[in-house]
Amino acid sequence: MGETPAVTETAGRGEAGRNVSEGLDVRGIRVVDAGGRPIVGPLDLRVPPGRVVAVMGESGGGKTSAVLAALDALPPGLRRAGGTTWWNGRPVPPGRAARRWRRAEAGLLGQDPAADLHPLRTVAGLVADGFPRGRDGRGDAVGRVLAELGLDPREVAHRRPHRLSGGQAQRVALARAIVGDPPLLVLDEPTSGLDPATVELVVGVLLRRRTTPGAATLVVTHDRGFAERVADEVVTVGARPAPRREPATAPRRRSRGEPVALRLRGLDVAPPGGGPSLLTSVDLEIGRGELVAVVGPSGSGKSTLLRAVAGLHPPTAGTVEVEGRALPARVSDRDRSSLRAVQFVGQDPLGALNPAHRVGAALARPARVLRALPAAPARRQAEELLAEVGLSPQVARRRPRGLSGGQRQRVAIARALAAGPAVLLADEVTSALDAVNAHAVLDLLEDLRARQAMAVLLVTHDVTVAARADRVFAIDPEHARLLPVGSAADAAAPDRDGRGRRTPEKDEKENADA
Repeated sequence: MGETPAVTETAGRGEAGRNVSEGLDVRGIRVVDAGGRPIVGPLDLRVPPGRVVAVMGESGGGKTSAVLAALDALPPGLRRAGGTTWWNGRPVPPGRAARRWRRAEAGLLGQDPAADLHPLRTVAGLVADGFPRGRDGRGDAVGRVLAELGLDPREVAHRRPHRLSGGQAQRVALARAIVGDPPLLVLDEPTSGLDPATVELVVGVLLRRRTTPGAATLVVTHDRGFAERVADEVVTVGARPAPRREPATAPRRRSRGEPVALRLRGLDVAPPGGGPSLLTSVDLEIGRGELVAVVGPSGSGKSTLLRAVAGLHPPTAGTVEVEGRALPARVSDRDRSSLRAVQFVGQDPLGALNPAHRVGAALARPARVLRALPAAPARRQAEELLAEVGLSPQVARRRPRGLSGGQRQRVAIARALAAGPAVLLADEVTSALDAVNAHAVLDLLEDLRARQAMAVLLVTHDVTVAARADRVFAIDPEHARLLPVGSAADAAAPDRDGRGRRTPEKDEKENADA
């Protein structure tokens, strides 16, 4: 892999030619892996005060690595091979000086916020960590920033991370990064896994920050629309086209005689830690080879539903059947065939992948443990699966920390497929991917369910992803019900609000016309 260049686009806001000594000035940053192979660079990047700069590019192109190198915060397996970082006209030497600078000047949101939240700390305590010591008003600031991001401080302040949804954890981590109004704010995929309404809250926070004197903001994102709304400049890293599969066929409708792969009967699902049910009386059948999508607002129970089916968070009532066989509620009580039959891909691939295992070993293990494949065939299958999800054979030798967020997500998908499941549970599996790779993953799922008759239950906040499904269901949080939206095309209709619901404006117009 050669070095990845970077190009800059100017969005036309603000004055050009500011003094280079102001804000963040990154010059000639290059990143290599442990073997000296180039990952990204050379990269030049300037983030003056009062401006928002977005770094974009394909998954695995080196966006995050370049930014972390500039901050001297690269994970093990990667190192900065060249370049300098300047802050307000002063160089930032690597090592202890860079760590002191980050603590004093920067607010950071990583790509895996759930992994960065200490499981024993409360939300209030975690967010307060981002507030400067010795400054008055910490409690008020914590409550204010949580409310700005759509979280009720009275409800979430005393919760611990395991009681948060993926989207809520993302917002708590973002709140910690911004609560102290840091001079430099660095956000890595801040909208990943968020529903459209919550994305609007993040947009509002960043637009308000642009009016804060001395505030520089650097955003890493794969979302072109988001970048164009919030950024003054866009730096594109690794602008190489990714391989595409042939376009997938249109969603199909399940026939009445088709065998049922997954059946949920009267399922009740409560939030982690207890409380009122998120979902009640869920009855759902998914045929072999069928893709069903579930949409809904952050915190409504989408992910908890998948975890209940997987046995990771047992339902409070009801049963889960796979191919006519009732499964134990707890994953620890399921036998090998049951574990193989249902595979789960979550929102946090970094937390799901063993940091000590190389990718090749992680992909071979399900085939050996659940399917009893010998070592050599399991290794060959691992190589084939990497190619299936669009990753090079060299990735097999890396550990999870040496991968981008999008690469880790594709490894997690490949590991689930290695078991040969009858049912795949996919939780926001495209949210960390750029558009090309997201469609490639969806095309892969389309191909697998056509060839292997694998059923897929997919949770997403993206109605364009949901539109690839055969059927779409939306969670009604007010009544704790899972309701059919209609056709898959309805989910992507312009009169939907991102939760699969019709907008009030559309209903009012049709009522007036009537």
